[in-house]
Amino acid sequence: MPQKIMISTTQAPSAIGPYSQAVRVGSDVFASGQVGLDPATGSLVAGGIREQTARVFENLAAVLEEAGLDLAHIVKTTVFLKSMADFAAMNEVYARYLAPEGVVPPARSTVEVARLPKDALVEIDAIAHQP
Repeated sequence: MPQKIMISTTQAPSAIGPYSQAVRVGSDVFASGQVGLDPATGSLVAGGIREQTARVFENLAAVLEEAGLDLAHIVKTTVFLKSMADFAAMNEVYARYLAPEGVVPPARSTVEVARLPKDALVEIDAIAHQP
């Protein structure tokens, strides 16, 4: 069985439970869901869905950087939205981070959920691959 290695950084919010920010298994990194928490304060960033989504990607980028990767290595995401009414605004920010011109966007699932940790508007987890 491949070795499971914990990835942890202070540049992203600490895990608020018995889980890792990310786990590396071979050439794959499985990043836990991130919400729009500012790692310095532990509070949700001010603003709405756009600001929270941007913070989510900054958090994911920090976790992946600790693993020696970046957002371009993401091959799959799952997006959890408090309201599908926020889909277009989230998608606009998502595209800026994960689908700039010339980059193949990752596979994705998006679901609406009743509630998220800290009453966040969005949570995104990711799987990244290091070729």
